[in-house]
Amino acid sequence: MIDLQVQQVYHSYFDGLVLNDINLSIKAGEMVGLLGPNGSGKTTLVKLIAGVLKPNKGKIMLNNTDLNRMNRMDIARNLAVVPQYFNSPFAFYSTDVVMLGRTPFINMFSGESAIDKQSVSEVIDMTGIKHLKNRRFDELSGGERQKVILAMALAQNPKMLLLDEPTVHLDINHQVEILELIKRLNLEQRLTIIATMHDFNLASLYFDRLILLKDGKVLVDGTPAQVLTKDRIQKTFSVTVKVEPHSVTGVPQIVIIPSGSNVKKQ
Repeated sequence: MIDLQVQQVYHSYFDGLVLNDINLSIKAGEMVGLLGPNGSGKTTLVKLIAGVLKPNKGKIMLNNTDLNRMNRMDIARNLAVVPQYFNSPFAFYSTDVVMLGRTPFINMFSGESAIDKQSVSEVIDMTGIKHLKNRRFDELSGGERQKVILAMALAQNPKMLLLDEPTVHLDINHQVEILELIKRLNLEQRLTIIATMHDFNLASLYFDRLILLKDGKVLVDGTPAQVLTKDRIQKTFSVTVKVEPHSVTGVPQIVIIPSGSNVKKQ
């Protein structure tokens, strides 16, 4: 189990400030969705939490240890990242890609151990990609690739899973399969989940806590009902919407209202 503290974090690139005084506390076992317009800092925040970037100012603490004082192997043994895009430079088979997740544990002299092979076998079963084991990664569909990448991350046996747009460019069936899987992992294994999301309705259905970013700042942090309000969405994204409760779960769902010329008359 792992707790995360983001303390007064600022980060900028050459073209300006991206994150401005971010303060977050995420407890072990939470499932958190990061929302916000393009350029709001969602992906940058994930990269900072993953240790890929270092904040210009402030601290990120994993279980009271400053991330900047942890080496890459220690970080990889605590958290795993599912990137938005992953391209294999070689003609790897799916099993080979999943085995890459065991890199932090593999002895460079003795190679893959029985434990490494067992871990890979278990996550292949867990993610339902057994039928993809002997297929080349570069020949898979988008949804199939995303499952293999997720399996690779899970092979690290992480305590925290970071996902950057896990459902981007996927058909609805694959979107649901991915989100159902990470929700099950969160509930059954108490795996802490942090994911950037664009689809408000899916985020509302699967995440108990949402954080809305705008202009590099946390605009609101709370339950889907607290975050996804009509006024807040309209002001943040400059669109006209209607917010209605889901007919089964009751969580808020967003209905986009097109401009007057496109509205069908009843």
